[in-house]
Amino acid sequence: MYKRSEYKLIKSRLEEPRKFIQVVMGARQIGKSTVVKQVLKDINQPFQFFSADNVPNTNNSWISDCWDSCRSIMESNGYGSIILVIDEIQKIRNWSEAVKKEWDDDSFHDRNIKVLLLGSSRVLLEKGLSESLAGRFEEIRMSHWSYVEMRDCFGMTLDEYLFYGGYPGAASLIQDHDRFQQYIQAAIIDSTINKDILLDTPVGKPALLRQTLELGATYSGSLLSLTKMLGSLQDAGNTVTVAAYLNLLSDSGLLCGLQKFSIDTARRRASVPKFQVYNNALKNIYTPLSFQQVLLDRKEWGQIFESGIGAYLVSQAFVHRFEVFYWRERNDEVDFILRKKGSLVAIEVKSNAEKQTKGLSKFKELFNPRHAFIVGDGGVSAEEFFEMNLPQLF
Repeated sequence: MYKRSEYKLIKSRLEEPRKFIQVVMGARQIGKSTVVKQVLKDINQPFQFFSADNVPNTNNSWISDCWDSCRSIMESNGYGSIILVIDEIQKIRNWSEAVKKEWDDDSFHDRNIKVLLLGSSRVLLEKGLSESLAGRFEEIRMSHWSYVEMRDCFGMTLDEYLFYGGYPGAASLIQDHDRFQQYIQAAIIDSTINKDILLDTPVGKPALLRQTLELGATYSGSLLSLTKMLGSLQDAGNTVTVAAYLNLLSDSGLLCGLQKFSIDTARRRASVPKFQVYNNALKNIYTPLSFQQVLLDRKEWGQIFESGIGAYLVSQAFVHRFEVFYWRERNDEVDFILRKKGSLVAIEVKSNAEKQTKGLSKFKELFNPRHAFIVGDGGVSAEEFFEMNLPQLF
């Protein structure tokens, strides 16, 4: 079975002496549970695996029950240590307080129970971690699957990856577009909105939230002001509401709005957003064109190509903790600006010979990035780009 790179990291953390709670976080259907089960199968330690997916969110005592079960098994079998794994932990209301209580009790009584938590709602996880578990945990962030992973595991071509994206569960469905769309809609979009967003977040207009996702995904890779966006939405609220919904969608690994790069923070926040999906499957389920039709449409394929590069960048940004912007001044623009600790990388995406790239030269003059290059026609090929180690660019 294919093993993602996080397999080694999770395995090494669980083989260390008990010190921190390990928290694996990432979007839905990217293989968090699968890689953890691979580790548990190969590691030479007893474990207990629980999932909160079908537990009422008000049942806070369920977490204590999981801990008590582990303690009983550990004591009755004379184990020196045991691993406790709880999946979809963010579903339980006030989960972090219950985890803190049980973890501290184990620490006080010298119980060697190692804890691994998994969750798909970034906002709910990080809220709980910052409120109750400061100093007690380490994050292991997981992204959507890259082209290299989808190619090596499923034999996907570059064009297929750019169109169908990087959801491993959907890889076997790409020959049947209707089934593929139904899977993305039900397993990814509906599950994320219903179980991760609406479950514990006050959303006044759920229909507007879904429309924001659909319209934003359709425009992925393009600039669209929130004011113009409101004119296209049926259940329109105001720009503040749409911006808040966009943040929720970003925290859930679906859709984000990239800000314009500027030294001035106020100008950056007031900029027109560039919509970007975290996985190109989320864009292309809304297109009326088939994979074969899109390949013959240069303009449409150019948008999909740029969105696919952007999806990879924002997914990697979550894992490696760098920021992604776009840059535009008058007629000059650069598709993606990466920033980490003051170091800049400028990337222009060029899917055909007609697109101008003079903005890259202008940005280099103004900001002196550490690296500036083209992905696509006349530059680094998409295959080479997807094989790059992005953190090493900074």
